Amino acid sequence: MRATPGVLFLPLEAEFGWTRSTVSLAISVNILLYGLVGPFAGALMQRLGVRRTTILALGLLAAGVSLSTFVTRPWHLVVLWGGVVGVGSGMAALVLGATIVNRWFVARRGLAMGILTASMATGQLIFLPMLAALIGREGWRPSILVVAAASAVMIPLVVIFLREWPSDIGVAPFGGSLQTAAAPPATNPARVALQALADGARSRDFWLLTATFVICGASTNGLIGTHLIPAAHDHGIPEVRAAGLLALMGVFDLAGTTASGWLSDRWDSRRLLAWYYGLRGLSLLFLPFALSAPGAGLLVFAVFYGLDWIATVPPTVRLATDAFGAARGPMMFGWIAAGHQVGAALTALTAGWLRTTFGDYQAAFWGSGALCLLAAILALQVHRGAPRPVPTLGIPATD
Repeated sequence: MRATPGVLFLPLEAEFGWTRSTVSLAISVNILLYGLVGPFAGALMQRLGVRRTTILALGLLAAGVSLSTFVTRPWHLVVLWGGVVGVGSGMAALVLGATIVNRWFVARRGLAMGILTASMATGQLIFLPMLAALIGREGWRPSILVVAAASAVMIPLVVIFLREWPSDIGVAPFGGSLQTAAAPPATNPARVALQALADGARSRDFWLLTATFVICGASTNGLIGTHLIPAAHDHGIPEVRAAGLLALMGVFDLAGTTASGWLSDRWDSRRLLAWYYGLRGLSLLFLPFALSAPGAGLLVFAVFYGLDWIATVPPTVRLATDAFGAARGPMMFGWIAAGHQVGAALTALTAGWLRTTFGDYQAAFWGSGALCLLAAILALQVHRGAPRPVPTLGIPATD
C-alpha cells in the first residue's frame, strides 16, 4: 500500500493530465494520516484489541483502494487514497509492530521489531515489479485491484490466527515468564493517546527522537518511496525497470533492517542511528549523479540506500521503550512515528512542487541528504543528561 503510489504517478499523468504536484497532494495526505492515526490506533489496540483493530484497518484498505478505480477528479484521489487508505494504513503499520513486540517479547525485542519492519520491504519486493508490469499491460485500474484483493484476503487469516497475548495460547513471552493478560483500560482511546502526547511534550528525548524521525520520513517515504520512479522516468529509465530498482532496495532493506534489530539488542542505539542517518545522507547526495548516468552508480545507490532504508525503526523503538517503558513505549513511538509521516508528507508535496517548478528533483534529493546529516547529530543527543520522570496518566509504566 505504501509503495503503490510510486507506480501510479505516470499513469495518472497520462490519463488525466494531472501534474506531479496534483498527485503529490493526495499522496502527502495519505502519508500524513498514516502517521497521525498511529497513536490513536495504539490506544485503540489497548481498548478493542489488536485483532479487531487490524481487521478494521484491512477493511478500510481494501475498500479505499477498490473505490480509487472510479476517480475522475483530483479531490476523489485525495479523499480515497489520501483519506481512507491513509487511515487504514496508519492503523496497521509501525505501531502494530511495536505493540506485538512489546507484548510477545522480553528478550530479542530489537530483532523481532527489525523482522516485522522489514516485512514492509518484502511487500514492496513482491508487489512493485508485478504492479508496474500489470499497469503496462492492463492499465492502472485492474492492477491496483490486485492490491485491494491482497488486503481483503488477509482479513480471514487475521480472524483465524492473530492472538492478543501469549497467555491466550498458554505460553510465556519470549524470554519472559507466563503472565495473565492485562485488562483493557476503560479510558477513551483518543484521550489516552492525547495524554501520551502531553507526556511526551515534557520529554527532551521525545522531541529529539521525533525530530530525527521527521527527517527519516523526509528522506524515505516522502522522497524515494514516492518520487524515485517518476525521477527515474525523467532520466529515460522505463517504469518497470525503476520499480525493479525499488524492489532491489527492498531485498537489501530486508537484510539491513533485520540486522539493525539484531544490533539494537547489543549496541548503543544512539550511535546506530547516527551511522544510519549519516550514511543515508551521503547516498542521497550521490543520487542525482547516479540518475544522470544510469548504470553501476544507480545499482550502488540501490544497494547502499536499501540497506539503510528503514533500519532506523528498531533502534528508535528501543530508545522510546527505554525512555517511556514497555507498556507506554508503543503509544509514544506512535507519536514519534507521526513525526515521521509529517516529514514524509511535506517532502512528498514539496518534491512534487520542486519538480513542477524547476524541472528536476536535484534540490529535493540534496536537501533531504543534508537533513539526514543533521539527524545524525541529533541522534547522539538522546539520553544525554538525567531524563525527566514521565507520569503514567492511567497507563501502566511497568513491563
